[in-house]
Amino acid sequence: MAIRKFEQYTPEIAESAFVDESAVVTGNVVIGADSSVWPMCSVRGDIQSIRIGERTNIQDGSILHVTHDSEFAPGGNALFIGNDVTVGHNAVVHACTVEDMCLIGMGSVLLDGAVVKSGAIIGAGSLVPPGKELAGGYLWLGSPVKRVRELTENEKAFLVYSAAHYVDLKNRHKA
Repeated sequence: MAIRKFEQYTPEIAESAFVDESAVVTGNVVIGADSSVWPMCSVRGDIQSIRIGERTNIQDGSILHVTHDSEFAPGGNALFIGNDVTVGHNAVVHACTVEDMCLIGMGSVLLDGAVVKSGAIIGAGSLVPPGKELAGGYLWLGSPVKRVRELTENEKAFLVYSAAHYVDLKNRHKA
């Protein structure tokens, strides 16, 4: 795995986490217990911090980045991804907040300052515009994203299942 220091920051990765050898994790990044970062991901905390919670999986090809301090973004924007989150393949998650127990669909793009509340599902290929707040408990789809409907009980159960499945899968890879 490519774990890279940037200036005074060295990524902090929980011992029980898994980072694939082809992923790159740089700078001010913390990855929590039982989380996983899969092949060809870039997690670049060079100009602001990235925090990934516990039991969260960042799937193949995803890009996680932040925004620097400037007149256009005073203080910059960090990236926070909570616990039990599934980030699907090839997602771009940029300088926003994803609370606990969410699913970010494959190929989705989340932009600066967006907030995805706990228990939301973002459908594949969706675009979450800058500063948009998405309520939990709903399915969100489209470009730009729109609230489609409340999640079913089965979908809510899948959020729990997905996080647990990826903990099991990363354990198999670590073995």
